[in-house]
Amino acid sequence: MKVKITVNGMLYNKHIPNDMMLLDFLRKYGYVSVKRGCDTSNCGLCTVWVEGKPVLSCSYPAARADGLNVTTLEGVKEEAASFGRYMTAQGAEQCGYCSPGFIMAVLAMRRELTDPTEEEIAHYLAGNLCRCSGYAGQTRALRAWMHDKPWEKEVYA
Repeated sequence: MKVKITVNGMLYNKHIPNDMMLLDFLRKYGYVSVKRGCDTSNCGLCTVWVEGKPVLSCSYPAARADGLNVTTLEGVKEEAASFGRYMTAQGAEQCGYCSPGFIMAVLAMRRELTDPTEEEIAHYLAGNLCRCSGYAGQTRALRAWMHDKPWEKEVYA
């Protein structure tokens, strides 16, 4: 099957197997931030955006992304790095294995919500698995980040 998928602004016009998952497509073309953790849509490591909405690429057929825009962590690296610096300054960074999927979920939330409730934060983090801490420190830093709005002025550089 032939697909046209735009990833981080770059068009891929490729032949793929009918059953290829978006995760495998992205990894094949060098998007290493997209990780495989479970293959059951339970860990969030493979989170990317399709047309700006977070999806779990391990269970999202690549053919379904035909004609669509996909964004990986590489496509938002400056914004992701800014959030990462904030988390580090808050003492909330752990081993980093879950960070790509976690950051993609957080950045999607920021785009959609200006003042998320505890329930909305929990909704955006559901499906992301942190084996180090269960996101206690990360959630605390996320709340502070949403309150401080450092993307308006980077105050922790």
